[in-house]
Formats: sequence, C-alpha cells, structure tokens
Amino acid sequence: MRSSQGVLGDNADLFIDPGLFMTSKLAPASMPGWLILMGALTAIAPVSIDMYLPTFHLIAQDFEVSAGDVERTLAIYLFGMAISQLLYGPLADRFGRKPPLIGGLFLYLFASIGCALAPNIQVLTLCRLFQAMGGAAGLVVPRAVIRDHYDTQQAARALSLLMLIMGVAPILAPIVGGQLLALVGWRGIFWAMVVGSLALAITVRQIMTESLNPQNVTALHLGTIFTTYFKLLASRRFVAFAVSGGMISAAMFSYIASSPRIFIQYFGIAPQHYGVLFGSNAVCLIIGSQISARLLKSRPPIVILPLALTGAAAAGLTALLLTLTGLITLPLLMACLMTFMFSMGFVGPNSAAMALADQGKHLGSASAMLGTLQMSCGAIAGVTVSVLPWEGPLPLALMLAVCTSLGWSIGLIARRT
Repeated sequence: MRSSQGVLGDNADLFIDPGLFMTSKLAPASMPGWLILMGALTAIAPVSIDMYLPTFHLIAQDFEVSAGDVERTLAIYLFGMAISQLLYGPLADRFGRKPPLIGGLFLYLFASIGCALAPNIQVLTLCRLFQAMGGAAGLVVPRAVIRDHYDTQQAARALSLLMLIMGVAPILAPIVGGQLLALVGWRGIFWAMVVGSLALAITVRQIMTESLNPQNVTALHLGTIFTTYFKLLASRRFVAFAVSGGMISAAMFSYIASSPRIFIQYFGIAPQHYGVLFGSNAVCLIIGSQISARLLKSRPPIVILPLALTGAAAAGLTALLLTLTGLITLPLLMACLMTFMFSMGFVGPNSAAMALADQGKHLGSASAMLGTLQMSCGAIAGVTVSVLPWEGPLPLALMLAVCTSLGWSIGLIARRT
C-alpha cells in the first residue's frame, strides 16, 4: 500500500491525520483523506439523480409534457453513465487517474449549465446525457483508485465505508432539492450542481496526486481496448458478479425513477416531505454498508453476498405479493423498500470487490465495464418502469421482484465460479 503522498500529496493533513494512510487496513471508525475525496466524487451520481426528483411534476408542467417524459431524463442519464464509463476506463489506465477525472468534471459542469438554461424537455434530456458522460468519471476513477491501494477484502471494506459518504447524498439531496425548489425553482438546482462540480474540480486539481503504478500503464490502442473488454466479458466470474450486483442496482433505479410519482401523486405526500421518505431508505443503505464493513474484518465477500441477495429478493417478492393482493399501503411499501435498501448496502460493495478481484493490470477498464454493465441494467429498468401502463405501486413492485430475483439467481452462478 502507498503512503499518504500516493493520492493527496503534501496536503493530506487538510482532510485527516496522515498517519491513517500508513496502515494496510482501514480502521472501522475512520477513513483516510483520499478515500473521503473518492466518496465525494462518487456522490456526483446520486446527487445528480436525487436532487431533482422533487421537481419532476414542475418540470412536466413548465414544459407541458407527461411525467413519463420527465422520468426518461433520468433514464437517459443512466444510459449516458453506462456508455461513457467504457471511455474513462482505458483513459485511466493509460494517462493515470487524475487527468480523465478533471476532464469529466468540467464536462459535467458545462452540461449542468445547459440543464439550467434548457428551453424545453428535448434540450434538458440532451444536456442530461452530456452531464452523465462527465459525471461517469466520478464512478470509474474512485473504484480504480481504491483497488490501486487495497486487495479484494480490504477493497470491499473500503467500498462499504465509501457508501457511508455516498449514502448521505440520497438523504440530503432530495431534502436540499426540495428547499432549493421553494427558493429558486427547479433551474436553481442545476446551478447548485454547477457550483459543486467546480469545487470538486478545483479540489482534485490542487490536492489529488497520481495512484496508478507506472508498471500498470496500458497502451491506448483501439485493438488493445477491444481485447481488454472482450476478455472481461469472456470472464464468467467477472460478468456474473457484475450483473448480479447490476440487477440489484436496476431494482434500486426503478425505485428512484418511480418514487416521485408513487409518493407524491399516488400517496399524496407533499414535495417538501418527499425527501424524508427517500432519506429513510438511504439511511438503511448506510446501515447495511457499515455492518458489511465490520463483517468483512472476519468474513470474506463471497460469504456475505449470497445472504444479502436473498434479503433483497425476499423484499422484492413481498412487495409484489402485497400489491397484487391489494394489501399494499405506504407503511408496508416503505418496510419492503427499507429492507431492500438495507440489503443493497451489502450487495453493492461486495459484488464490486469480487468482480474487480484479479484485475490488477486493467483496473480502470474493469471498473468501467463493471459500471457499464450495472448502469445499463439501471437504465433499462428506469425506462421500463416509466412506460408500464399500470397506476400506483404495481410497476415498481413488479420491477423490484423481477430484478432482485434475477440478481439472486445470477448470484448463485457467480458463487460457483
């Protein structure tokens, strides 16, 4: 493992005691400064998704479009993140972790300006696509940086602790979005994203230093890129763990995409209170991820993952059963969602760590392909839940049951590999 100079250089003490960098294992109650920065970068995705959720009905009114049209701005964001991660992986393996990250942040910044000034839903959708293409750097690079420093089990712990930071975003983003909505309207939310991305770009530029081992630099040739990605897709182990986690992510994005319509329009929750329900589920995600981090001190990811997949599938199937029998209520739906999100806190870091194991020379590309597979699952699920014709919670319950069941089934295959 590298010293504290490996990622934050001489400014590491601005974040946390540099002595924390010198140990090969993370203390359960603390994180090194570079990991905090990686968490902030990874939080770009949930913030960009969750902060504008309370505005869906107002955007639909302003542009005179349907709720489904606005929900598809979320689906296009997921699609953009899925595809563009394939570009950042080879770039991170060739030029290092820092340059692609800074470039992505500035692309995200300019696209956020376009979202804030969008005159119609078509321009907003296009700008959300470019916003995703920039924000994807915040998903690919941090995972690669973590694997630059840690082995599989330690990386799983680091990713679990990272979700503590990521989990705060779904709690605060809808609440902050609801308050900004009341103060400056829905366009002001995108201006807030402009300010946040600028601050992150400056921080990365001034503080972060390179973590890529020069011995692992990979040539940037089209044939090499295709060969690397082909080898990853040909690996049953990699694909099984990535898609297993991806199906659980798909269930989560189904919930994210449909939750404004269900909570606000179907159950009549005020937009200002929407963030409280959304945040309650995010708290469960945090709790699950932190319990996972502690369990990983004595148990490997391959033991924890199947149990978490079973919990997620049980929550999804229960939600569908209650909906089909007409017994579903807001408290029961929340109970199912909270159980699912708790399980998601285990699935995310452990499936990612298992997928990235033994990918030392191509961590950037492997991280990119992992993100692409998982975001693709999320994008398909987001579009599907927005076009299903039924009212109420049935589309969400159906997607939860299908995606979690598939994730559990593929997880069995992954374990055998």
